[in-house]
Amino acid sequence: MISTSNVSLRYGGKKLFEEATVKFTPGNCYGLIGANGAGKSTFLKILAKEIEPNAGEVIMDSNKRLSVLKQDHFAFDEIPVLKVVIMGNSKLFKILEEKEALYAKPDFSDADGEKASELEMKFAEMNGYEADSEAATLLAGLGIAENLHDKLMKELTPGDKVKILLAQALFGQPDILLLDEPTNHLDIYAIQWLEDFLFNFKNTVIVVSHDRYFLNKVCTHIADIDYSKVTTYTGNYDFWLQASELSQRLLSDQNKKSADKAEELKSFIARFSANASKSSQASSRQKQLEKLTFNEMPQSSRKRPYVDFISTREAGQDIVTVQNLTKTINGEKIIDNMSFMLRNGDKVILLGRNDLAKTVLLDLLAGKIQPDSGTINWGVTITKSYLPSDNSEYFQDSELNLVDWLRQYSTEKDESFIRGFLGKMLFSGSEALKQSNVLSGGEKVRCMLSKTMLSGANVLLLDGPTAHLDLESITSVNEGVKKFKGTVIMTCHDHEFIQTTANRIMEITDGKISDDSYDTYEDYMAKKKKQASLH
Repeated sequence: MISTSNVSLRYGGKKLFEEATVKFTPGNCYGLIGANGAGKSTFLKILAKEIEPNAGEVIMDSNKRLSVLKQDHFAFDEIPVLKVVIMGNSKLFKILEEKEALYAKPDFSDADGEKASELEMKFAEMNGYEADSEAATLLAGLGIAENLHDKLMKELTPGDKVKILLAQALFGQPDILLLDEPTNHLDIYAIQWLEDFLFNFKNTVIVVSHDRYFLNKVCTHIADIDYSKVTTYTGNYDFWLQASELSQRLLSDQNKKSADKAEELKSFIARFSANASKSSQASSRQKQLEKLTFNEMPQSSRKRPYVDFISTREAGQDIVTVQNLTKTINGEKIIDNMSFMLRNGDKVILLGRNDLAKTVLLDLLAGKIQPDSGTINWGVTITKSYLPSDNSEYFQDSELNLVDWLRQYSTEKDESFIRGFLGKMLFSGSEALKQSNVLSGGEKVRCMLSKTMLSGANVLLLDGPTAHLDLESITSVNEGVKKFKGTVIMTCHDHEFIQTTANRIMEITDGKISDDSYDTYEDYMAKKKKQASLH
């Protein structure tokens, strides 16, 4: 078990936690949720004892092993992949290194032999002889090919490095597992494998994630950071959502009843306090008024932006025709002789293990880069807007405040209109005057969503529209794309987002469209699973 007792933390003048006391018990998976900036990652660092709180303590049995998903993709560059995974169990890895150092000695003595024998016993007790095969199994589950297991970390792609650090955290059945956004940069197949792994994991898991389906699939409890407290609820994310909404509604209803009663009593007192025959009744009403209670409704850190994509021009039936498209990047053929058509109303999700291929295709469709060969013919009625996964070019050289930044992309230039629009996207008051080159990742995405909404486009090209957003913002974008009457071609790793928005699946394998079907996401994945079981 791991728990906190009266943990408090302030950064500058901002209060993150105030006397947070919470227990995380064995055999349960806790989804740690809260708005961006609420302190989810900070709380995990406090649990891992990487950050000391201002007050309070973290309590954990000394004989328990805690494992943390590391975020530094360059820390292990000179180490082979399989060894990086085994390093997840530091005690086992230390014994392994000691053994190897002893056996490598040119003057191996009797004392060395005795020491080696002790180490071999400890190694066996810790299932050390199974370490290579366990590490290889984890890597295979996450989609890391066997021919990569002996390569140095620096030789792998950033996406593969993320998977290896995840395998490192999972290695050796830790007693307590802390995972901060483990599904980030994972393809859908690796996410499904991780869901199954955590569902069957017997020890304690505390996970930060913005993927609603993932939280519903793996969590037995939700730990909610809000009002500077950490409150645990039994059940998954959907259960928490219903319970918290019900709680707020009951509080609000009770306050409304009290307010109505107060008005009634005040009215009686005002009418009859000067009337001698009614004065005792007025006095009684005054006492009732003083006894009325109103439940405090503290200000939640949660806010939902308003996302609504409205086309200013009706599109024709033929959206785009792509023929024999080819594109090579750094000597590697990413798109290989690809052809397809989009029809009005298609909402296409691009699937595939290679995220670069999907991004390159969207870059080509948006006209950001040109194909080596092949053609892209858009319909004459088409207006398109692109939300790229890398939006840095829109912000890095800009010292404009947000009002002036957004004005660039609006036909309506009036400041009150722009400020109103920014307010809907949670940039109200002085927030709207922030410089655009100092924004967080989530703030930049909200700005790009504002730009996309103002475009009035009838075709949306969306490369990871939920990245960097909190759960409330993801829900808003989800609703916006679902309601949109035009055509969408997008990438996303969020199961619920794909299931509720996409009506067509296009999977890219080796630069080609390997599958193209009008299916829901869940039907498509069930079909794929069935095909895999037959082979």
